[in-house]
Amino acid sequence: MIKNLIHLVLSIVAFSLAYSIAFLTEIEIVKNAVLYSFLIQWILFVPAYLFQTEKFYDLSGSFTYVFIACYVSYNYYLFNGVNIGNIVIAGAIIIWAIRLGSFLFFRIKKAGEDRRFNEIKTSATRFFMTWTLQGMWVSICSACALTAISSSKGVEINSLLYIGLAIFLVGFLVEVIADNQKTKFRSDPENKNNFISSGLWSFSRHPNYLGEITLWLGISIMSISSLNEWQFITLISPVFTYVLLVYISGVRILEVSGKERWGHLESYQEYLKKTPSLIFK
Repeated sequence: MIKNLIHLVLSIVAFSLAYSIAFLTEIEIVKNAVLYSFLIQWILFVPAYLFQTEKFYDLSGSFTYVFIACYVSYNYYLFNGVNIGNIVIAGAIIIWAIRLGSFLFFRIKKAGEDRRFNEIKTSATRFFMTWTLQGMWVSICSACALTAISSSKGVEINSLLYIGLAIFLVGFLVEVIADNQKTKFRSDPENKNNFISSGLWSFSRHPNYLGEITLWLGISIMSISSLNEWQFITLISPVFTYVLLVYISGVRILEVSGKERWGHLESYQEYLKKTPSLIFK
């Protein structure tokens, strides 16, 4: 009972935090986009729980990114016409979301399950919290872009847009290459019980997450020129991504799992000593 209550409280906190950031932008379209982000998760939670499946969880997150990017872009277009800056930043998010969503979906489809959800999906409140946290992830990560697109002049085309786009592309390529290298490594039966330490994984233990943090930094830089006053709070996006991937999910979980599987190996211990978690030791 207490655990269920905690899950519900955390869900309320997650929604409140994301919506508070949207509220501070003072832009109705951004507030609506955040509401839609959570509504999509809550609606999809129902069949996911009833059928006890997590197979479309990641795909729904990516769909939500695409939906809200299109939603705010279309609303700006209706009243202000075409804005190239809006197309660039919305296009970057949509391309990233489609790539990541399809990659994770087919990976889970091939594996048959996502073991992270084995216990989570059996609890209605914990599973609901997980879907709510995805709504928070989508809302906070994209907040700066949504605000910039929805601003009176839209995304401004200047040097910051080009710099941000370049950083986004670097991050995007690092994430794609890292994912492909790991997929290829795992597809080789000889590597079944081994850890990857080649390619980008020889420079960073989690290059895919490094790429994700980098690309959201790029999105934030592209957005800066269109923000003002309290709207600058939306630039929390890359910081939130970093904290989420390093201290909450991603890196923290994989580091524990890696030490359990290969911690007894000298080669793995050496890999941990020589290779930074992201980019710095």
